[in-house]
Amino acid sequence: MDAETRAFIDRIDAFYPPEAIGLPIEENRAIYNRMSRAFHAGRPAGVTAETDSMEAGGHAIPVRIYRRDAPDKAAVVLYFHGGGFILGGLDSHDDICADLCAGTGFAVVSVDYRLAPEHTGTAAFDDAVSAYEWATKTFRRPVVLVGESAGGTLAACLAHHLRGHGSAPAGQVLVYPMLGGDESKGSYVVHAEAPLLSARDVAVYKNIRTGGEDTSGDPRYLPLADSDFSGLPPTIIFTAECDPLSSDGEAYRDRLLAAGGKALWHEEKGLPHGYLRARATVARARDSFIRIVQAVDALGRSERAG
Repeated sequence: MDAETRAFIDRIDAFYPPEAIGLPIEENRAIYNRMSRAFHAGRPAGVTAETDSMEAGGHAIPVRIYRRDAPDKAAVVLYFHGGGFILGGLDSHDDICADLCAGTGFAVVSVDYRLAPEHTGTAAFDDAVSAYEWATKTFRRPVVLVGESAGGTLAACLAHHLRGHGSAPAGQVLVYPMLGGDESKGSYVVHAEAPLLSARDVAVYKNIRTGGEDTSGDPRYLPLADSDFSGLPPTIIFTAECDPLSSDGEAYRDRLLAAGGKALWHEEKGLPHGYLRARATVARARDSFIRIVQAVDALGRSERAG
């Protein structure tokens, strides 16, 4: 890690007391929201945002739609935020979505899916399915799935669910996602005590999301649990080197390629989980975000994606 990255980690850590993962959910959310506000980089000029909601299964799912003054209607981005399935929302990742809209020109729809522990089981996944159906009907253009951390899990699970769908995604970009890889080897061992996210943290988040149930064989929770990796959309995965989840990206790429799909995996050296918040202060993170924007842009334009 370089000095910029260490300074970013120190700044994040300053918000959290020791063993913060064990704090009550509401206290953890309050800290996370304060941290998110402190790192908010503002929205770029020429990008507007409108908060709305859609009805799904008897409840409302809030969404925030970002548009550039000079929009590009080649595709729309459906974005799922991170936060371990218990944290985050429309505000916590607002500036990231705005920057993604500015960089691609595509409308970006951020989905405020239901969180655990209030909503365990497949609630978040069900909201992702509903959001996709709403986005395809509302925008009537190709959809690129983008997810960060837990949101990357949702995006990939959604892609598996939509295999063979009449309006399947144009592609998916997954940023340091949890995909359900082998926790006995690779980055789960080498980076078990990584800053900002440890292997223990991953286990806690997973347990809260599932309500303690064994869902290891259910691809609605973890895409690597699926037995079929054929027919999936072109996929680009970005992982952080200093992150227990990094090996998941490699494993997922290999499964897609073995099934005849198109997939790229890029590990960002010397960066920790959650580095998108560092894109304004850490050169490596800024360079990675540029690559992420380029990946989304390419997948949204099928003529370039090849």
